[in-house]
Amino acid sequence: MKFVDEAVIDIAAGNGGAGCVSFRREKFIPFGGPNGGDGGRGGSVYMVADLNINTLIDYRYTRRHEAKNGEPGRGSDQFGAAGPDVVLRVPVGTIVTDFETGEKIVELLVPDEKVLVLKGGDGGFGNLHFKTATNRSPRQKTPGWPGESRKVRMELRVLADVGLLGMPNAGKSTLIAAVSNARPKIADYPFTTLHPNLGVVRLGPERSFVIADIPGLIEGASEGAGLGHQFLRHLQRTRLLLHIVDFAPFDDSVDPVQQAKAIVAELKKYDPKLHAKPRWLVLNKLDMVPADDRAARVKDFVRRMRWKGPVFEVSALTREGLQPLLDAIWHHVALEQRPVEVIDQRFEGGEEPAA
Repeated sequence: MKFVDEAVIDIAAGNGGAGCVSFRREKFIPFGGPNGGDGGRGGSVYMVADLNINTLIDYRYTRRHEAKNGEPGRGSDQFGAAGPDVVLRVPVGTIVTDFETGEKIVELLVPDEKVLVLKGGDGGFGNLHFKTATNRSPRQKTPGWPGESRKVRMELRVLADVGLLGMPNAGKSTLIAAVSNARPKIADYPFTTLHPNLGVVRLGPERSFVIADIPGLIEGASEGAGLGHQFLRHLQRTRLLLHIVDFAPFDDSVDPVQQAKAIVAELKKYDPKLHAKPRWLVLNKLDMVPADDRAARVKDFVRRMRWKGPVFEVSALTREGLQPLLDAIWHHVALEQRPVEVIDQRFEGGEEPAA
């Protein structure tokens, strides 16, 4: 199924039904009086966060969603039936904004959360409501109130604890496949990953976290190069970013330090808040570096990068060095979930990398 993380749709609530003008007419009851009922309420539009939905593809091709109008009132004190509501099921993590103004309407972050987006119009009053001691045969009624309508943009931002960031072919897909239940496409050419992948990493009972892999970012992405920035929004809700670096590129003319700096620069251009998130350096493909030369090359990389944060040396293919990395991630995620007072007492710093 094609991954779609943006959609623009038109939604409209139903109009209220009109009230009714009617009088009771029965044999042997000469003064029956008014009995026109009210109109029914128009259907409203709700949105529900559904864990079983992963994309917004259903709304890419169905652009108009309307609730039905309420029925008009009838005689014999009969009120019109309310119009059925429309319930739009969307993935957890969906943000709904007004297309014209950009105002955020709702953000669905909790599974099964149901939110009213547009309210249906109220039904009009029948002449039964206008009966008084001096107006015993009213012929007034009111029309139903119109329902709300608007054009909205829906944007999906996946919910994950850890996000993978790096150049194409840095080994992000191999890493997420090695540590989680995700099975992304893996190949030896750039841009193998075309949409975000989510995987659950389980380290033991009640020890798990969610990791997200997005398509590779290249220099010039802010100007539209490669896949651009279209998937970086999926990292904005993460607690930690793992900067995956291809430490043994096939082309000897490629400098891993320059590639890593280019990623950091593009990240800062896209969103300073995302750039300020805790970010760890993961040097991948260490199995392709001679063991006796590995320590010197890592030291030189860190020095040229001017990196002051955590550095992990791993091989996603052979799974070398992955367990210490996963344990450190779990402790960081668990620490982030504790109250602020506990974090201040136990956090020693050193996790904020240099820009």
